[in-house]
Amino acid sequence: MAGDPKHLVRTRQLAADAAAHIRHPLNPNSEVFIHRVSDSVGIKRAHLQLTRVPPGRESFIPHAHASQEEWVFILDGEGLAQIGDARVEVGPGDYMGFPVDGTIHHLTNTGARDLVYLMGGERTELEVARFPTVGKVAVFTRDGAQFFDEHGAHGLAYSAWLADKK
Repeated sequence: MAGDPKHLVRTRQLAADAAAHIRHPLNPNSEVFIHRVSDSVGIKRAHLQLTRVPPGRESFIPHAHASQEEWVFILDGEGLAQIGDARVEVGPGDYMGFPVDGTIHHLTNTGARDLVYLMGGERTELEVARFPTVGKVAVFTRDGAQFFDEHGAHGLAYSAWLADKK
């Protein structure tokens, strides 16, 4: 709203087409729309994202973080969360927290409407994540990610994560 302080984001007024459209490059069923709410107000040391996954789609790919804690709070919709070896149904009001303990996590929208959630955590200069379903480890920096497996490493710029705008 005009005249609002720069530290206020009215999320109900965010345009759907203003969200970043993300697809994890290692998961063809990944489709995520993200509003980087914390970036809007200048937050630098933590992140908060208003996230939407369409019906039948997945968040990213099963992963675990080595240096950044992460959390998810479900606002709307129905999903299936992978947390370690468990697969559990999740819905509005459910909170998941992932300390740096190696726990693999992932979300799939199992409902008929969008799965909407807040996702947040730490921002560090360097992050290492493990992707066990594809046998890779990635090192993330501001410039992109380097993926490692038994055959070596290859770089992947962040632009490879953006879904084509149609």
